[in-house]
Parts: sequence; C-alpha cells; structure tokens
Amino acid sequence: NDRFNYVLRLYSVFLGFGVDPALRINVFDELTLGEGFDGVTQVQGFHSESRAFHFQGSSREVKAPEDVSARMLQKLRGRTEFTVLVTLKQEHLNSGVILSIHHSEQRFLELESSGQRSEVRLHYRTKGQQAHTEVFPYSLADGQWHKVSVAVSASHIILHVDCNRIYERVVEIPFMDIPDDATFWLGQRNSAHGFFKGVMQDVQILVLPQGFISQCPDLNRTCPTCNDFHGLVQKIMELQDILAKTSSKLSRAEEKMNGLDGCYCERTCSVKGVVYREDESWTDGCRNCTCTNGTVQCETISCPSPQCPAGTTPAYVKGACCMECQLVCLFKKEELVEGAQKAVRDNSGRCQLSECRETAMHRVVMTTPCPELNCPESEQVNLTDRCCKVCRGHDFCAEGHGCVEHSDCINLEAGARCSCKDGFRPLRDDNAYCEDIDECAEGKHYCRENTVCVNTPGSFMCICHRGYIRIDDYSCTEHDECVSGLHSCDQNALCFNKVGGHSCSCKPGYTGNGTVCKAMCDGLCQNGGTCISPNNCICQQGFTGKRCETDIDECSDGFVECNDKAICVNLPGWYHCECRDGYHDNGLFSANGESCIDINECKMGRNTCANDTVCFNLEGGYDCRCPHGRNCTGDCILDNKVKHNRQIWVLDNDRCSVCSCQTGQVMCRRMVCDCENPTADLFCCPECDPRLSSQCLHQNGLLTYGSGESWVENCQQCQCLQGQVDCWPLSCPPVDCEFTVVPEGECCARCIIDPCQADTIRNDITKTCTDEHGIQRFSGSSWVKHGTECTLCQCKNGHICCSVDPMCL
Repeated sequence: NDRFNYVLRLYSVFLGFGVDPALRINVFDELTLGEGFDGVTQVQGFHSESRAFHFQGSSREVKAPEDVSARMLQKLRGRTEFTVLVTLKQEHLNSGVILSIHHSEQRFLELESSGQRSEVRLHYRTKGQQAHTEVFPYSLADGQWHKVSVAVSASHIILHVDCNRIYERVVEIPFMDIPDDATFWLGQRNSAHGFFKGVMQDVQILVLPQGFISQCPDLNRTCPTCNDFHGLVQKIMELQDILAKTSSKLSRAEEKMNGLDGCYCERTCSVKGVVYREDESWTDGCRNCTCTNGTVQCETISCPSPQCPAGTTPAYVKGACCMECQLVCLFKKEELVEGAQKAVRDNSGRCQLSECRETAMHRVVMTTPCPELNCPESEQVNLTDRCCKVCRGHDFCAEGHGCVEHSDCINLEAGARCSCKDGFRPLRDDNAYCEDIDECAEGKHYCRENTVCVNTPGSFMCICHRGYIRIDDYSCTEHDECVSGLHSCDQNALCFNKVGGHSCSCKPGYTGNGTVCKAMCDGLCQNGGTCISPNNCICQQGFTGKRCETDIDECSDGFVECNDKAICVNLPGWYHCECRDGYHDNGLFSANGESCIDINECKMGRNTCANDTVCFNLEGGYDCRCPHGRNCTGDCILDNKVKHNRQIWVLDNDRCSVCSCQTGQVMCRRMVCDCENPTADLFCCPECDPRLSSQCLHQNGLLTYGSGESWVENCQQCQCLQGQVDCWPLSCPPVDCEFTVVPEGECCARCIIDPCQADTIRNDITKTCTDEHGIQRFSGSSWVKHGTECTLCQCKNGHICCSVDPMCL
C-alpha cells in the first residue's frame, strides 16, 4: 500500500507539472545564493526575467552551511532514485564541477562537465564502497544554453540534454549512505579545485526516478523504473528467506513436542535444605512463599495497622513479623512496653532502675555490683536502660540482639541497632527482617553485552551466553578475534580484544585508523604509487623512481614492438600501438597493431586532389597525379574552397593546426610550440605560459604543475591548462571475459576464473543458485546463511560464494 500510494503521489505531481516540496532540493534557495558569495553575481537567465548566477574566478567558496547541508542531504540520504537538474551556459573549454557532495576524499555525488575532454562525468560510490565514475562523451562547454538532466533509478542512468535523450545506461547502483558531516559545494569540488565558469540557473535535486519530466513535460512516461524491479526482487528474496527459517523452526518444535508426549514431571523447590512440592506454601521471615513449577515465588507479608485499645500500644514481639498490641506503663509522660527498663539518676549520682511489668513500673534491685571499668571517666557513658556505665565503644551486639537473617547488628555509642546487609532491603522499620533485592529484575546490575543477569542472595552474577567466553565479571565476548584471526585489523596494526569485538591500532611507522594502515614515507608516492613500508614506494605499472615520479616510456625503451603499419604512442603509465596515418583498424583489435589496414582514400573520398588531378591510392596514403598531356595547377579543394598550391593557412575550427597545399594534397599538422618566441599563442602552447596564475595545485596540496603538464592520481589522468585541473579515467585495454578483478595497487581490470574473487561479473538472470534450503536464488542476490549471523552468501552466475560479513567484524 505504501509503494502504491508513493507511485500515485508521483504521477499526481507530474500530471500537474509541479513537484512536492518534500521531494525537491532547490539549491539556489537553500544556499540563498544572492547574498554575499564572492565570485557569484546575479544575471538574466535562459528565459526572460528568470534568475541565474554567473560563476567566475577561482577565489570563491560556494559551500552550504552545516545546518543547510544537513537539511538538503537528509532528503537525499539512502535514496536509490533521484534526478539532478540544471540549466547552464558554460564557457568554452572550461572543466568544472556543477555540484559536489563529498566527505573527505570520498565523492558521494558529483556532476562534472569537462570542456577540455568534451565529457559529462557523474561520480558516486557503489554499495561496495567503491568509487565509480560514469563518463558521457558530450560537450556542454560551448558558450550556449543547455538544459541538463541526470536521472538515476537503481542501476539505470539516463542523461537528457535540451530534452533529448543522449545516453541510457545500466551501471552499478549508487550508494547514498551520506555521512552527517558531508559537505555540499556548488560550482566547485572544494575551495581549491574544479571551478565551474559560466552561468547556472534552476539547479535542483529531485527525489524522483524520472525528474526530467518537470524540466521537459513532453517526455512524460508511465513505464516502471529499474528501482521498482529491484525492490520487487528484493522482497521476493526476503520472503523466501523468512519461509525457510520458519519451516526450520516449525520442524524443530514438532520434534520436541513428539518427545514430550506421555511424560509427566513434577518440579519441586529446595530452600535452606527443605524440599517443597508443587503448590506447597510456607512462611520465610516476613514473606509468604509458594513453590510454582519448580520456582520459588515469594510475596512480602502485608502487615495491617493494629487497632490497639486503651492502655496498649503496637510493638514488635520477638519471633513475629508484624506489630502486636502490648500493655504499656506510663513513666514521666513516656509510654514503655512490657519489659522495658529505665534508669533514673539523682543529683548525687545515685541510680534507680525501674522495669515495666503488668502496666506498672517496678523497682529493680541490683544483686551484683557494676563491673569495674578500665577506661578513664571521660570515656565512660551513662545509659538510659541500665545503671552501670560502659566504656565508649562497648560491644552491645555481643549481649544479644533481635536482628534476624540478612540483617546485621551495628554498635552505636549508647546501644545497638539492626542494618540490612548489602543487596537487601528492610521489611520492617527497625531493619530486623530484610529481603533480597532482585538487581536483575529491577535493572540495578552492570551486566554488559553477551551476558544474562542471574540474581543471587544479596548480589547478582553475569553469566555468559552459550558459546561466549568471559572477559571480566560483567562482560563476555563470542571469541577472541585477535587470537582466531577473525578481525578487521590491517596486517600492519595491533589487535586488542574487547567487549563485543576488538579494536585496532596501527604499528609504529604506519598511519591510519587501524583497519587501514598505510606506511609513512618521507614524501608522498606520486602517480598512484603505494607506500608499503617506511620510505618504500611500490609504483603502478608504467612508472618508476624512488617516489614513482618517472613515467616509463615503453616506446623509447624498446619494450614494445609495433607492426610497421602502427606507431607506438606512450601514455602516462601505459602505451598503445596506434595505426599510422593512412591506416585504420579493421575492427579486430590487436595490441601490436597487426589489425591496421590501408585506407583507400581515393575510393572513400578522403583525399584533397584538385579537379584537374587524378587520385592514386598508395600503401598508407595517396597521390594526386596530373594526367598525361595536361598542365595541372596543383591546387587543393577543401570544404568546397580552392586552396592554391603551396598556400599556408590556419584551420577555422582549430586555431592550433596549420595546413598547406602541396601539389594537390592538403598537409596539416599541430602548431610547433617555440616557448622562446614571445608571440607564442598560449592557447595552443599552454606549456609556454609562465604566469603563476596558470599553475595548478596537485590534489595533495604539496605539488604545483605548470600549464600543459600532466600527471596520474588515483587511476586518473590529470592535466593542468591555464590554471584549471581536469582529470579523467586512465585508458585501459579492453577485457573480454565473464569475471574480472582489479588487483590492489593497479588501475585496470584483469580476467580471472574464480567468480568468488571477481569484482564485477556479467549477471545472467537465467543462471540461479540453490541455497542450503533448496531455495532458488537469482544471480546477484545476497543472503545470510542459515544458522549463522555473520556468513554472507551471494549468487554469482550459478556459483554460491560465502564470506564473513565485514559489518560483523
């Protein structure tokens, strides 16, 4: 019903071409963008009188305050369906971030437009906590207005530009488990990188699977989304798991019931060496107790307030729990019960002792003299119920007392009193009778995880659950993860067992949180290198040097032999054999260029021979020949325009390329950069730009690069152009296999045979797995193995792969 109501709500929204405010994040309104952001000015937008903002410069800091960021991210957190909308006009060749949500170095959602590479990039994190970048080849940085929409629905992403569907892809599902302290940036990645230059308006995030409809109403559609399908599959798998568990429990219960048929066992209670039968009752001090199903059930005796006649008063009687009416004597306006004594001393110090008997005070004749005291007179104490003095600190309890079980006699200066032992509470106001406090039932215990509280007389015990071992008096653990090796500590960390798990601390010389420890090197490892031990960098393939600072030129070092129809092209950390001019690949990719074949420029019309010459195809090129008997001019035809022989010009659409007409053939090449020439075009020769403003700061904040320089960082190729950094994924050779994995420290996938070791697989929904209960599981589904709490299994194209759930570590 909830899902149905949600769908109705969406369609009612779209039918009215509006969006419920609860499902919309209007970024401009949330950031109050018109109020004091340096480098941002309000301008006229795409539509007349519409509001837009011009982003310029690189000293701005358009970041949402913590409370605003928390409010926006709360709507997006945990969602698997959302749409990012923006209308923009980006400057030529600018590479900038439209919006970015990140925490530390982790980008949870970032939309980027690269004018240098003509790409739209969506960065996010997958459920496996892996960084992912989806690249859409498309140029937005052309100085023109564009409506852009990126719609995400589970594993389905659709890119619309100007209401045209440009790309539709199936990718890994984004994981929007955004931390509370994540930051939200507009028009930049952070305060130092990814500055968008141009105009933006209507920047919104809609928590809808097909939010592009609000931008382009004519694109309305009624098909279910990928998230709908994923949700249905997940519910089916959950129901299958519940059915399997319920069937197993029912089977065990039936077995136990069958074993109890025909049996009758009477349970008894044993108290202080006495055995009581079922329903038998007895009195224990001030409690009435009953044996019920083998357990002693006691209730405190409720004493009624006695209604005593004249001449009597309520008082405790030895051996009785409740007060009873006792005869009294009146002595100097004080009521004394039967047997009470009073000592009266005159001015000379003589003492007269009286006792209450049968409602009258009677003089008591002392038959023995008072014992001689061995303490000074200043330490002697007069008592009210005897004539003989005692020394201070006298042991009255040794003379006898009425303190019963669980009550201790306490000596005072002039007498004794009863006090309940620790763990007991009084049943009478004189503390003569006390009852045990059930700390477990009343929550007055200190038992922690993996224990059960058991009450004992005056205290309690913390008993470990079955299969757990004790750490201290109050806590237990399932096992010592540090000893068994079932811990999450890095190999360069120390493991410390504790309640409910363990803790990790990196060894000296390493830094991190204990789960991940990285060696500390004297200076950072460059180009994606890994510091594996102090001052020891392991370089990624294709790099060398103490800090991996040097790219290995596989072409010049003779490591690569390309076919004579191809030329070796060195890349940062990589290389490839590229077909020479006049050749193209036949579609059967070959690493050494054997798949390169000649292009017939004459037949395909890819020649520039003038009308008075004839094209002749050559291996790797062509020739424009003058027919016998003619006097040819040698002119060239380019874009239906005549270029005279030996004429030189610059291409209209590429100011950095110079062309010439040579005997009917157009020859073009990249402009040669001479940095010593003061008139060098810095647009075409960024490496000649000496200005500090054109330098770029490396992501680590420690290195700077000049304009035109390139480097590799986290499996991305980065380049500095006139003060702006643009990064794109490294090119990797194609892999054509079912199971792939990216080895640690490398950037490109490799083929493997074992599906359980694979990072990615080509899921085939026709291949299923049968779990331990005989239930069919879809390929790609996951479940917790029955009878365990931490064994997570997954179906990978017919193969069951099980491992310890990292959330349990």
